[in-house]
Amino acid sequence: MVMIYFVVKFLLSGLIIAIVSEVAKRSPAFGALIVSLPLVSLLGILWLWRDTSDVARIADHAESTFWYVLPSLPMFLVLPAMLRAEIGFWVSMGACCALTIVLYFTMAWSLNKFGITL
Repeated sequence: MVMIYFVVKFLLSGLIIAIVSEVAKRSPAFGALIVSLPLVSLLGILWLWRDTSDVARIADHAESTFWYVLPSLPMFLVLPAMLRAEIGFWVSMGACCALTIVLYFTMAWSLNKFGITL
């Protein structure tokens, strides 16, 4: 039963990603709108609720998600700027991933100074 549940989670989550990539091929703006919805976060919360029914864990997860979304946002401005400047796709992606990692650690360090641990 555990394996069937895992396969259902896997297929549903993968289906959402596949749908978004197909929609984005036809309409980048509509694909972006779908991606901007917190579908992955909501699915994660639903799976966590189903698996644990632990309200405190879900609250901590949701709050941590908020704090981790903030440092990921600059990537969505830096990536198009780099691509429009004709910097290669893989270099741009690598630089944006590196930037996001640095910002994640900076966010965690900064929040820790205010007593918020992620």
